[in-house]
Amino acid sequence: MNRRNFLTASSAALTTLSSAGWSWAKDSPKDIRITRAIGFDLVSKRCKMAGKNSRLDVHGEQATDRMVRLFTNTGQEGFGNCRAAQEAVASLLGKNPFDFFQPQEKSMKGPLGSQTMALWDLVGKIQKKPVFALLGGKGPGRVPVYDGSIYFADLLPQYADRWEARFAEEIELGLKRGHRAFKIKIGRGAKWMPLEEGFERDKAVVRLIHRHAGPDILLGVDANNGYDLARSKRFVSDLGDIPLAWLEELFPEQVDQCLELKAFIAEHHWKSLLADGETESSLDAFRPFLAAKAIDIYQGDMNRFGLEGILSEAAMAAQAGALVAPHNWGSLIGFYEMLHLGLVLPNFYRAENDPLDSEIVEAEGISIRNGLAEVSNAPGFGLKINEQKFATMIKPRFDLK
Repeated sequence: MNRRNFLTASSAALTTLSSAGWSWAKDSPKDIRITRAIGFDLVSKRCKMAGKNSRLDVHGEQATDRMVRLFTNTGQEGFGNCRAAQEAVASLLGKNPFDFFQPQEKSMKGPLGSQTMALWDLVGKIQKKPVFALLGGKGPGRVPVYDGSIYFADLLPQYADRWEARFAEEIELGLKRGHRAFKIKIGRGAKWMPLEEGFERDKAVVRLIHRHAGPDILLGVDANNGYDLARSKRFVSDLGDIPLAWLEELFPEQVDQCLELKAFIAEHHWKSLLADGETESSLDAFRPFLAAKAIDIYQGDMNRFGLEGILSEAAMAAQAGALVAPHNWGSLIGFYEMLHLGLVLPNFYRAENDPLDSEIVEAEGISIRNGLAEVSNAPGFGLKINEQKFATMIKPRFDLK
């Protein structure tokens, strides 16, 4: 699809979603009330140790999602990521969840701000519909994903003398989990190694992984702003024979520098897309980049902006012929939320997967095969709680009634 057709198709699809009506919403139950809210931290475990990136030390073997469970007087329950204050959650008590649901706007208006996942899950389970269906999407379906966990394993002491073999092992771990696309962290010279030595190691790791994974595996790189423009040009030039699908956060985003790098890539007839935006706290920060078409893939954070925020970001990006791929490192639950957006947004690129697993939250009908996450018609986000393990393993932050 050429750029003009893509823009037209994306904008039309998003407009259709925005204007779509849900007749069932008019008949939503009037007697349902939220009667209880439990806040808790969900700790999930990675299949391996995640090392350093260009800015931060070892990321470890686990991650934490801040969660809320919402219960109703009719026995239904919804849950999801929620960083909203306890007072905001408390204000939901006694309310009908459909009082917050604005189907025409595809939003949950209320005290939680962007932290509405639990409300979406609750409405979906009450209506016995997956969230993607509430948003006007068709399914079930499959969403392209990538493994975002290839960090600086070579700088972990236990792998220092066999780092080449370790990267091969990590790629094999990802392949066994169903991945066919990987994001590789680069930028060792920004903090952890001498500048040129780190730069050479970055390139050696990418070459090693490309050689081991083979030509059919998609690769991207992420410097976490550990490069500058000149080094970024050197990097893509030195690896010009390796087809990198996307280049993420090579340097702190500036419109003129992003445009210069894009022009450099185009001049050499490479296909790499420029991705950025995960650290932005406001969607307004994207506007100058969108106006200049300076970034190809926008990466607003899934848990910061929430479902409504990423929908807005995608609509903005579609007007510029751009894609979205929400940042989602360190969140198992955000990944499941993002998959539903992947079945709705015509300009969705790929879902970032941090290889996490939980004994407490179980996914119904969600699996990764051949680089695609299969999403079922299970209601809400397709998630359920193992009550026995919740009772024995979770200490709630609050329990409001």
